[in-house]
This record gives sequence, C-alpha cells and structure tokens, in this order.
Amino acid sequence: MLQKIKIDKELVRQRFCRTLRSYGGNAVVQKTMAVELSEIICREKTVCAFDRVLEVGSGSGLLMAELLSRCSVKSYYANDLVEESLPCLRKVLERFPVEKFHFIAGDIECRDDLPSALDLVVSNATLQWLDDLDDFFRTMSNHLSPGGILAFSTFSTSNMQEIATIEDVGLCYHSLNELEILAGRYFDLVFSGEEEQRIEFSSPDKILHHIRQTGVNGLLRSSWTKSRYNSFIAEYRRLFSCENGVYLTYHPVYCCLKKKLL
Repeated sequence: MLQKIKIDKELVRQRFCRTLRSYGGNAVVQKTMAVELSEIICREKTVCAFDRVLEVGSGSGLLMAELLSRCSVKSYYANDLVEESLPCLRKVLERFPVEKFHFIAGDIECRDDLPSALDLVVSNATLQWLDDLDDFFRTMSNHLSPGGILAFSTFSTSNMQEIATIEDVGLCYHSLNELEILAGRYFDLVFSGEEEQRIEFSSPDKILHHIRQTGVNGLLRSSWTKSRYNSFIAEYRRLFSCENGVYLTYHPVYCCLKKKLL
C-alpha cells in the first residue's frame, strides 16, 4: 500500500538547492508547464499588464522568464524556499524591465509578511510540496485585490506513478476536481485542464539521474544500498519498459481563478 509521507521541507530545500544549476536544463516538463501557464494567464487579459505580482516557488526563474516575456509587471515579488536561488532570478531580471523586485525567502506557508493588493499570484510546479492547500488558497485570496488572478500549475494523481509503484511511497497529490473544490471556496474558476506526459529514457538509471538533477526526490533521507538499487533497476525494467527503453509519467494540471467579488 502506497505510503503518503509528511513532507520534510528542510530536505526539499536541500535537494533543490543542490540542483539550481542543473534544474533548467533537466526540468523539461516544468519548462513546458511554465510556457503553458503563462499563455493561460495572457489569454485572460485583454492587455497583459500587472502592477503587483507574487510568484510562489520561483526557483531558478523558469516561470518568471516566460511570464515577463509576455507581460509587463511593475512590482514582482518572488518567493522560494531556497534563498540561494536569488542570483538565478536576478539574471532573468536583467532581460526584462521590472520597476521593483522583492525576494521573499522561506516557506510560503510560514510567512506572515506577504504583500497585499496583488493583481496576480502565480506558481509553477510547486503546490504539491505544500502541507495545507486550503490555508494557502485562503491566504492568497486575502492578499489579492478583488478580481485578482491566481494561476498555478502543479502535479496530480498519476505523477511519477512508476516510482511510487516500486518504492511504495509518494506525495499526496490532489485530483484536478479536488483542487477546483478547494480553490473554489475563495475563487471563481476561469480555466482548468490536465494532461499526462510519458517521458522515455534509455534506462532506469537515466530516470534516477533525471530525478536527482531536478531535485524532485525530496521525500526520503534514507540512502540506497547496492542491493536496493539493483532491485529497483530490475523491477523498473520489468514493469515499465517501452520500445526506446523505459518511461516515466508526469501529470500536470493547470488552474486559473479570479478572487470572488463580495
């Protein structure tokens, strides 16, 4: 039976910190998600311009780059668990005319000094790491102006199901319908969608390398023995082989919502 474990935020921070330089080149799905999310946001605005934007989980700047290439933003607030990501964000900002930039380091679920009167809150491939989504949606609603937009992508129930099947451990992913219900307490739904992407690799070892290079293995501290590693490789080949080697499933979901008008 799949073990849903409590997220160790410090371990997540350490793993993503180690992969800051390799993330952009390896996070192919997350890059695609950033492009799609940016385009969804722009479809909802006649003029794609915002005064005050907060990004949750800004990482190495994948979404920031995509959003700023399509929208004008006066004040950009970026939050990330990894304080060391700031130089990556500054490098992105060299290419775009943002009047004011503010970095908010730390766990978004523990910050009580977030900016108010926001026009847009965005997040790409991050919300799966949060403990309390209902509280997150309530907090974002409180900090958005009436009619302000919350737009996010995250992962859903089939994500990396191959790893979960073999290791019997995984994140507690929400279905798209569950996300719509949770967010619907505070927002009106504008758009939602989901897709499954099957990425092929030449071997299970390449999948493990891919996971390490993107930092998304921030679940367990336990190290692998040689026998555990060999068992994983053999089982992965047995269960999830394809013509080109083996495959790994990603399950992105997208939501664009507007703060309810009282």
